[in-house]
Amino acid sequence: MSPIDDVPEFCEAMPSAELDDEKALYANPDRRRAQFHLTWPDERPRAGLEILVAGCGTSQAARYALREPDAHVTAIDVSETSLRHTRELQRTYGLANLDLRRLSIESAGELGQSFDLIVCTGVLHHLPDPDAGLHSLRDVLRPQGAMRLMVYARYGRAGIYMMQEYCRLVGVGSSDDELRDLGATLAALPPDHPIAAVLRREKDFLRPESVADALLHPRDRAYSVTEVYDWMERCGMYFGRWIEQAPYMAQCGLPAASPHAARLAELPARQQHAAVELFRGTMVSHSFVAYRDDRVADTRSAAFDDDRRRTCVPIVLPWTVCVRERVPAGSVAVLINRAHTFSDLALAVDAFEDRLYGAIDGKRTIADILKFAEAGGDDARALRFFERLSQYDQIVFDASSSAPRR
Repeated sequence: MSPIDDVPEFCEAMPSAELDDEKALYANPDRRRAQFHLTWPDERPRAGLEILVAGCGTSQAARYALREPDAHVTAIDVSETSLRHTRELQRTYGLANLDLRRLSIESAGELGQSFDLIVCTGVLHHLPDPDAGLHSLRDVLRPQGAMRLMVYARYGRAGIYMMQEYCRLVGVGSSDDELRDLGATLAALPPDHPIAAVLRREKDFLRPESVADALLHPRDRAYSVTEVYDWMERCGMYFGRWIEQAPYMAQCGLPAASPHAARLAELPARQQHAAVELFRGTMVSHSFVAYRDDRVADTRSAAFDDDRRRTCVPIVLPWTVCVRERVPAGSVAVLINRAHTFSDLALAVDAFEDRLYGAIDGKRTIADILKFAEAGGDDARALRFFERLSQYDQIVFDASSSAPRR
C-alpha cells in the first residue's frame, strides 16, 4: 500500500480556516524580517525564496503564501480533502504564488525541485518511518537552506496519551459534532487530570483541528531533546535553534532561580536543554530550525563572541510586549513574549537596560546603540543584556554584516 493510500480517515475531515487575521499580521514587513533572521541570522532577506510546506494540512501552505508574497510556495499532502481546503483559500485570497501536489513526504524527490526553506510541523512524528521522511526532505533542501520543524515532546504528553486511549475505547470520531463533544468532555475532566496542565497552557489546543491531531491520530511518536539532537545527526542535519529558546535555557525563568542554576548553566547547550526539559516536565512539542550538516556556514546564532555581536543589528520580535505597570521593585518594565507558554519567562528590566532596549530600532548595530543610549562605558553589562534579550526570545539578530564570507 502506498503512503497516499494509507491515509487515516480523520485527515479527510480536518476543518479549514480563514486567513484575514494572518493577512493583517503580516502586512507588517518587520514581522517577515524577524522570521527570516530567526531562521538565517547571518544572511540578508531576499525575494524569490523557494519554500516547501511538507504535509500542509488545510491552511498552513496558504498562510505561508500569504505571509511571503515574494516567495514561491510548493505544498504537498497525502489528503485530497486537505488540498481541496487549501485550494479554496488559494482562490479566496488570490494566492498565485502557491502550487499544490498530492504527494507523500517520502516522495518529495518526485517534485524535481530543491528548496531554500522546508516547513514540516506536526507531520514527521506521524510517519511510519520518521527517519525516511526527514532523509527525503533533506534530499530536496538546498545546501544553504533551512528547515523549520515541529515534533511532539515526550515528557509532557502523558495526559494526551491517556485521552488518546480514552477516545479509542469510546469510539470518538472526527465529525464536527464529535469534535465539539470531545472538546466539551475535555472541559469536564477533573482539574488534576494529567492533561489539565496542557489544556491550561496550550492556547489553541481546543481548536477542533488541534484536538483531532492530538487525540485521534492513530500513529505518533514523541521525542525528548536528546532524541531530537540524535535524530538530526542520524539524518544528515544539524540542530540550529529552538524557535522559542527561553523554555530550554538554564539562564531563563525558574531554572535560573533553582539551587542547580550554576550547574545547569555550565553544561554544553545540548545537555543543558535536555536537563531543562526534564526540569520543566510539561513540554508537549519541540519547534526548531535545522540545517544540512554540509552547510558552508554554521549559523548557530548564539555562537557570537562580543566583537562580532557589536556589529549585529538587534530586531525586536513583533509578538513581544513591554509592560510598565505593576512591575517588580527595582524594575521599570517587564518584557513578555506572547508565544511563550510558561509564565515564568517574563524578563524584568531596570532603567539602564530599558534605555538600551528603547534604542533598538532595527537599524542600529549594538555598537551604535551603546553610543546612542550613552551606556557610560559599561559595555560588558550592555552586551550581557542583549544576550539575555536573545535568550528570552525578545529579539533576533541580523548578523548579515558580520557573517564570515563564504
